[in-house]
Amino acid sequence: MIGTADPPILAGPDRPRPDPAMPLNTPTPLLLCADDYGLAPGVNAAIRDLIARGRVTATSVMSLCPHWRTDAAALRGLKDKADVGLHFTLTDQPPLGPMPVLAPDGRLPPLGRLMGWAYRGKLDGPAARAEIRDELSRQIAAFTDAWGAAPDYIDGHQHVHQLPGVRDAVVEALAALPGAYVRLCGEPLAAVLRRRVAVPKALLIGGLGGGLARMARARGIPANDRFAGVYDFAGSRPFAELMPRFLEGIGGRPLVMVHPGLPDEELRRVDGLVEPRRAEYDYLGGPEFAALLERRNIRLTRFAGLSPRRAFAG
Repeated sequence: MIGTADPPILAGPDRPRPDPAMPLNTPTPLLLCADDYGLAPGVNAAIRDLIARGRVTATSVMSLCPHWRTDAAALRGLKDKADVGLHFTLTDQPPLGPMPVLAPDGRLPPLGRLMGWAYRGKLDGPAARAEIRDELSRQIAAFTDAWGAAPDYIDGHQHVHQLPGVRDAVVEALAALPGAYVRLCGEPLAAVLRRRVAVPKALLIGGLGGGLARMARARGIPANDRFAGVYDFAGSRPFAELMPRFLEGIGGRPLVMVHPGLPDEELRRVDGLVEPRRAEYDYLGGPEFAALLERRNIRLTRFAGLSPRRAFAG
């Protein structure tokens, strides 16, 4: 698929549950965000290809990974086609600087351990808070140095930006980046239940984000107000079946996250999520996804193209 060109994805008459605040036949704008740029060459190549063809409109960068600096220039040629933000990473990777509390052996903890620390108060101590703040500053600097500009937004690898002890540093960093937005992961309960995709996982991820949403609102930080894309990556349901559910009834300022990639040896070495990335890439680049957007009358856009009439949900 790499290197082929497709026409813009627009229009279609039959979007379900039309938003009464929008004129009839006006396409619903959607921000489609590909996570993990920088993780591996195959992930980077897949994301760039989808951005070039108008199938992805944002990508989140793991700036602590070595494949960010080597592939930043290749992404720079697409900067007018997608938002490029920081995927703040506090799990499973070597940090960019010393973190004797959170990474005493030179490697950040797995997600379960980090979450346990967050909800037992370990991340609230002054030493841990300083480490998180300093590592965030280093990852922003690594992003900016290779990209030539500040990130358009900040979110978190494995949604760590929502955790107690982490979200404070994220909000402070965003407040110092005028115009930057934050990804919120909360969804209305009815939407999660209606979708019937990884319901416990989606509720958990969304439930973690209430504190971040309140803090962002108080500081006037822009954000999406709908979120989807959570599933179990087990491959028990084809991605072609999942995406229509993620797009069901969207409105407001929706963001859907995806994880496309082309398997390569580096990806297999650093991450267990390999074949699902290929499946996502194949679907997002194919005609079935284009037809879905047309049927639902959905227009892929950057954050600036989302409806300005609402700021937050919940």
